[in-house]
Amino acid sequence: PNAADAARELMRKSDNDGDGHESLPLYGVPVILKDNIATGGMPTTAGSVALGESIPSKDAFIVMKLKGAGAIILGKGTLTEFANFFALANPSGYSSQLRFQLFEEGGDIARVGYGFNPFDPRPDPRPDVINDGIRLTRRDDGRPALDTGGSSSGPGIAVSANLAAVGVGTETSGSILSPSSANLLVGIKPTVGLVSRTGIVPITADQDTAGPIARTVTDAAKLLSVLAGYDPADPATIACLTPGKCLKDYTPFLNKHALKGARIAVPHLRYWTNASGQTVISAEIQKVMNDAIAVLRAQGAIVDDPADIPDAQELNNVGTCVVSPPFPATCSTVLAYGFKRDLNAYLADFGPGIAADGKTVVSSLADVIAFNNAFVAGGEKVGLKYGQDILLAAQALDTRAGSSDTARYHADRTRDLDLARTKGLDVMYQTYDAVLFPANRGAAIAARAGYPSIVVPGGFIANPAVPPPPLTPPTPFPAGFNAEPAPYGVTFSGPPFSESRLIGYAYAFEQATRVREPPTSAPSLPSDVVE
Repeated sequence: PNAADAARELMRKSDNDGDGHESLPLYGVPVILKDNIATGGMPTTAGSVALGESIPSKDAFIVMKLKGAGAIILGKGTLTEFANFFALANPSGYSSQLRFQLFEEGGDIARVGYGFNPFDPRPDPRPDVINDGIRLTRRDDGRPALDTGGSSSGPGIAVSANLAAVGVGTETSGSILSPSSANLLVGIKPTVGLVSRTGIVPITADQDTAGPIARTVTDAAKLLSVLAGYDPADPATIACLTPGKCLKDYTPFLNKHALKGARIAVPHLRYWTNASGQTVISAEIQKVMNDAIAVLRAQGAIVDDPADIPDAQELNNVGTCVVSPPFPATCSTVLAYGFKRDLNAYLADFGPGIAADGKTVVSSLADVIAFNNAFVAGGEKVGLKYGQDILLAAQALDTRAGSSDTARYHADRTRDLDLARTKGLDVMYQTYDAVLFPANRGAAIAARAGYPSIVVPGGFIANPAVPPPPLTPPTPFPAGFNAEPAPYGVTFSGPPFSESRLIGYAYAFEQATRVREPPTSAPSLPSDVVE
């Protein structure tokens, strides 16, 4: 479908109805969707060549809502392949499907497949080798010099570069917050259950959600007002049937005085410091955060700094299982188990998928792995530049009822919720209205709990960020390569269904700071004025 044709049809219909566009909150607004959100008639690839020619016959629930609100689906934005649940070495914004598309257009298959940050859209020239514990990769392999954030990289890039008014990303753990911070944008990661996931290529229903990416808090609030709501096909959204949890309009909470009297905690352990109390964030990140804290206090907030989350260290010790079994007891299988279970279910409902060769039918995670192992173009296995170790780990799990892996999954999910909710954030929210994190450094605890966060532009830091000694500094750029500063955001997290409150805090902070500016690589627009 052509976006211009869709816009003309929308205008014709509104003219015929006689009420113009007053009843359509997103009338004519061009929206970019992350390419894991099913859109009828458009490719939905999750960034994978294994789904490269997949065109769903129907829309995801939120796409139907967007169209019903008058939005124009401008296109699909690239993403870190399979929402960054693919390979440990995968850089943010890289996908094999984009690699294949650019190769077919004449690109060098050894160097393409990446999105670029509009604040410094150049490839990384550093020739050093990165060791992720599984394979060695060169940094100068075509990846961007300035991180795009991920996995909702494409919507972040497009909105920041003024190629779309707003974007819709998805997050399992950090995938809206990260690209929003990296591209100097506002991103809302909603409470799990506020926004439907039907028709979205998943990682796991336990943590997945979709949410807005925008240049201003106002735009993000308007978009969330359309996305939020009950979907009979998504059991998590049954919470929206409870009055006051899922609102039809979040714009009344855009209050520049919202921070007055707000009680905000600033945890340091695991977010500013390690278990030994040593600072692990750069002096510039510290400055962004300290400046933000000063603004909050000037706006009347009551800020406790530091105020640590009770079990932050214990939660940090429980990572995500991303290598093949046997899994250690100190990692959680929730994402890997859910990925196999829920991807197979998505392909049964919105598939089967069609691979980039135009003929291979893909009906399961096993089919994805097999296609990646077989598909060659330009003399390379296109889908395996960085391997597929996370896919292999997920496929190794037995998701049948009664299996030992299923029992382990349920135990891990119980532990995740106990640490993130019961012993963690729920304790904080008995005293505080919100918790303040640097960018997406607190994404994991809120994601495991299923609680909301909103990131707002906070400032700029050096690229690369240099941590304090004795931590190992990153490889510097070569002489003559003048790296542009990196955008950096500050994140407000709150209890479940506190989006209205967080939007108020974010708006008040935004209005007091007005950090957002367009990248010099993109022309400015009137909408870049923060309103």
